[in-house]
Amino acid sequence: MNTQSILTSKRDGQALSKEEIRYWIAGVTQRSIPDYQTAAWLMAVTLRGMSPAEMLDLTLAMRDSGERLDLSHLSGGISLDKHSTGGVGDKTTLVVVPMLASLGVSVLKMSGRGLGYSGGTVDKLEAIPGFRTDLAPQEAIAQVEKIGAALISQTARLAPADGILYALRDVTATVESIPLIASSIMCKKLAAGASRIVLDVKVGRGAFMKTLDEGRRLANALVAIGSSAGVPTSALLTSMDEPLGFAVGNALEVSEAIEVLQNRADIDTRFRNLCVDLVAHSLLVTGKATDTQEGRVKAENSLVSGSAARKFEEIVRAQGGPGSLRATEESLPMAAAIDEVRATTSGTVTGIDAEAIGRLAVAMGAGRISKSDTIDPSVGILLKAKTASVIRRGDSLASLHSRVSDASRRTEYADALRQAYRIEVVSTLPKRLPSLILESVG
Repeated sequence: MNTQSILTSKRDGQALSKEEIRYWIAGVTQRSIPDYQTAAWLMAVTLRGMSPAEMLDLTLAMRDSGERLDLSHLSGGISLDKHSTGGVGDKTTLVVVPMLASLGVSVLKMSGRGLGYSGGTVDKLEAIPGFRTDLAPQEAIAQVEKIGAALISQTARLAPADGILYALRDVTATVESIPLIASSIMCKKLAAGASRIVLDVKVGRGAFMKTLDEGRRLANALVAIGSSAGVPTSALLTSMDEPLGFAVGNALEVSEAIEVLQNRADIDTRFRNLCVDLVAHSLLVTGKATDTQEGRVKAENSLVSGSAARKFEEIVRAQGGPGSLRATEESLPMAAAIDEVRATTSGTVTGIDAEAIGRLAVAMGAGRISKSDTIDPSVGILLKAKTASVIRRGDSLASLHSRVSDASRRTEYADALRQAYRIEVVSTLPKRLPSLILESVG
């Protein structure tokens, strides 16, 4: 067995054996295979694809490239890992994890940083002064044992092969490969030791999977890998055609998550309903509810009773942040400049380009293009009008929270924001916008 023969086999579209895949991942992890050969292998996989057996073997080899956590002693042996494939304004983890923990579901949630127009949960959490995401695995497990949840950054000791491959995928035009996406997600989920996995696969303009068919393919691959590895896995396909919620940008998204947890009246109901549905599904798969209707009732109660908000407060305090939700909100950084962007026409908002909003937020400084970029946690976009909003000329579409004093640059931002909106004259309005959940798998 050698690297040249493995490269040739995959280049020619042949399936790799379990032994060949493990040999390759071992070489990647130990750095005995040079990056130029690994890059060629990544391109061959992207172009030629992988069978379900190859994807499983690749995922398990990557899982076994580092240490593995054992959560079997938590909460009667049932623990949950929730993962989103990412999108613009996706702050569901900040709401869903404390909801689940308040309902008795143990969650050790490892998240990543944002890259491109898709934000990262770790960046959002680090907008909270003092909040530590760099807990060691055993420290995180101890916190889950004590309060039911921990929100931490990915550690290099778990699935280190994935970190090496991911860095190369980012610069070799191989990010969109479903076998590589699926194995990257699932190797970390399986290494983290949860007994159940729930996946939120985003589909639409602001997601990596642009079409429902692409989303189905990825969801089916993820569920098949998890189930074949012995961990019951399910996925919800959810819409990401417009930003999720009102806020895009790290501190703004933390503030919006707190508003949802506090069950305030002026929140985006579609975002709140998505969180409730994700929690209901999670309660079902962990045996905490007999069906999704019972799960929704319990999820609603966690918000209405304030137990979810108190749990988030407890998590923040345990990880070095302020001692109360009010103190957390007051501690969030504020942008140097806030500009209202007003509509230049009247009509109904019939769509918002999530990708355009995400790219604008990155350009303003809320995200990063390369991993070495720094972000400003105070920067972002607070939408005032969403799909189905009826507006008049001069009404506010959004406020831009920026770090620049250059008036011309801020005017460019405002123009870009307006271009992301589709405003039309329509004869009728929908009585109710559809659920963000499109389908379920597993």
